[in-house]
Amino acid sequence: MLIAADLRRPAAIAQLQTLGNQLDIPVYSEDPGSSTPAQVATAGVRRAAELALTWAIVDTGGRLHIDDELMAELEEVKRAVSPHQTILVVDSMTGQDAVNAAEEFHRRVGLDGLVLSKMDGDARGGAALSITRVTGVPIKFVGTGERNDALEQFHPDRMASRILAMGDVLTLIERAQEAVDEEKARELERKMRTASFTLDDFLDQIQGVQKMGGLASVMEMMPGLGRQSKKMQGQLDESELKKTEAIIRSMTMEERDKPDIIKGSRRRRIALGSGTNPADVNRVLNQFKQTQRLMRQFSNNPKGLMRMLR
Repeated sequence: MLIAADLRRPAAIAQLQTLGNQLDIPVYSEDPGSSTPAQVATAGVRRAAELALTWAIVDTGGRLHIDDELMAELEEVKRAVSPHQTILVVDSMTGQDAVNAAEEFHRRVGLDGLVLSKMDGDARGGAALSITRVTGVPIKFVGTGERNDALEQFHPDRMASRILAMGDVLTLIERAQEAVDEEKARELERKMRTASFTLDDFLDQIQGVQKMGGLASVMEMMPGLGRQSKKMQGQLDESELKKTEAIIRSMTMEERDKPDIIKGSRRRRIALGSGTNPADVNRVLNQFKQTQRLMRQFSNNPKGLMRMLR
């Protein structure tokens, strides 16, 4: 259960309820004017126990360590519910400010763990990693994007590699295992061997990249490509993937199987249905043909293709 104990920010309760709906997790909330955060937290934990729920997460308001009134409010919440874990979420982009805030939080309420958000940003969060040294509190998770599933367990060695632009192959493999269905992978392997790759398969690959966090995220985790992903930030437009997906979805099954039949009138219809223009449809078809050629080369000479890709 999520417990909405941030009563100061007007949209906080509504945002937590939206998050709960997206994740299918119950949210406990009260009228901000009728209770204190400590009272809401106490009632929420009691309700979670009545429902025999395993976890109750109390969401308190964001605050600055110099705000004594809000820090005292947080201390009261902790005394009221005696949580098993007290976790601080810090914005890694704030650098040294995040370190100072964590130090004060730990002094006032005692922390058991940290979550670093925005670790996909340009600053890479190097300064924020010193939080552990300053507080002695472990980093448990890192946020790598805005999606609900963009939360990863923290691995110091992998993060060091990312900061040094050396890649993070283990996390890339884990994401791929989560994003790719084994049966589909075997079917794709068969199609590569027989050169029968279709636009539906092309769409599956695009969706797989999106599930893994997008092109920029995948490139950043590949050794040697971390810095390139930053240089190519403008070229790695994730909206192009969505546009490609919309174009393929606007095709009939026959057109996906036989893209050569897509001529003038069909091209205009697909562009209209996907909210794009005929030039975009041509681009997708050309990209698909290039991919198809690679698949044919792989089926005819897999060793030669691997040498070409090195």
